[in-house]
Amino acid sequence: MEKKPQNYKDLVVWQKGIELAKIVYRLTTKFPAEEKFGLVSQMRRAAISIPSNIAEGQARHTTGEFIQFISHAEGSVAELNTQLILAIELGFCSSEPAAPATEWMEHLRRMLNGLRRKLSKID
Repeated sequence: MEKKPQNYKDLVVWQKGIELAKIVYRLTTKFPAEEKFGLVSQMRRAAISIPSNIAEGQARHTTGEFIQFISHAEGSVAELNTQLILAIELGFCSSEPAAPATEWMEHLRRMLNGLRRKLSKID
């Protein structure tokens, strides 16, 4: 039987979530000032919620709860992806500077999906 990580910080998917949040923060600093409380705030909250949900889920007492929080993180990835598409279409950023965030989101989406499937086999 595989050993459960002792801490959410040990999870590579959490570490990558932190990196994505930093990318989003850097990217949104260049958005128009009037978007500070609009799309910038929404994107940052969605980005932060990815590693936050992973951390909270890992800290829960059951595998089922962890799976539920992984699903929340997956939802936040989809939410952030939608917001980034809108930001590009509105001209707040171009595809080139947004590319790293897009790549990280796709990578995280696959990792979260794999983790959820693995945990579902344990539950």
